[in-house]
Amino acid sequence: MNKYSSLCDDFYVNMNLSTEMELPANRETVLHFFERMQKTYPTMRNFYGRDRGDFVLEEDKDTGSYRWCTIEPRRVCSGYVNTDSVDSAMEQHKLVLELAPYMLSVSPLDCEALDLLFGFDFTYRGNQNQVVAEALGVGPALEQLPEIPGARIINYEPSLTVALDDDCRMQCRLSVETRTNAHQIRMGDFPEEQLSVYVTARQYGSLASESTFGETLQHLEQVCHDVLDAHVIENILHPLAQTIALK
Repeated sequence: MNKYSSLCDDFYVNMNLSTEMELPANRETVLHFFERMQKTYPTMRNFYGRDRGDFVLEEDKDTGSYRWCTIEPRRVCSGYVNTDSVDSAMEQHKLVLELAPYMLSVSPLDCEALDLLFGFDFTYRGNQNQVVAEALGVGPALEQLPEIPGARIINYEPSLTVALDDDCRMQCRLSVETRTNAHQIRMGDFPEEQLSVYVTARQYGSLASESTFGETLQHLEQVCHDVLDAHVIENILHPLAQTIALK
């Protein structure tokens, strides 16, 4: 088990490569790409298309741990849910980025953005916005607002993006996503939903002539690890887990 799995109910590592130009969508190209993925990961055998022109290859989801990969009109994506190790997920993403240039005609010049996301889901039945506010606080400027008589927090999803270089092409975003809506709060009826924390490192724009997708992905991985270990685990994930456990 990887070191992040114990911090939440579901943990996943996703990679998205967005392109400026549309990706090829002809039958032969799509199938050849996914057949090559399946050669390395034989249990990825569920293939289907979506109405908007996306194509998906994924493993069975019954066990709760599965790989997936998609080709969209201007994006190729890869993910591993409840991976046994971060390295296993990264190997999958690196394979996608190795195949994309010669199977999908993707060039580093064509890169709009390359993302690496570490996701943490907490299962909670209740007002997730209230839980986030209790666990993380709302900041001195806003802390009196929830104290208004009769007030109930119906939306609180803190998010912060920072640039890590002078030209703002390398960025890291921390975001919290709740799935409680006003109707559920009004009725007092809450389904069991996922409260999510995302740490996303992103490289914007075409890559430098001497850079590769694999090298850039490795840099993004290091950014995610550094941010998680130095800031997110103790200040975000632990407080959320502790607050939910007390409910």
